[in-house]
Amino acid sequence: MMVPVRCFTCGNVVGEHWEEFKARSREGDEDPEMVLDELGIDRYCCRRMLVSHKDLVDIVSPYQ
Repeated sequence: MMVPVRCFTCGNVVGEHWEEFKARSREGDEDPEMVLDELGIDRYCCRRMLVSHKDLVDIVSPYQ
């Protein structure tokens, strides 16, 4: 549903970077790898949290 606040593996805060990552990488202007580097997300486990996230709030909310 919503991006997790912390990484499941290491516990670093990744939720605060979601909006900027989504805005910069989804528009196609920038490479997601470069965006994560600039945001300071270096660990593979933390990168996984942002790259693999699928925002389902709009799809699921009508059924609650």
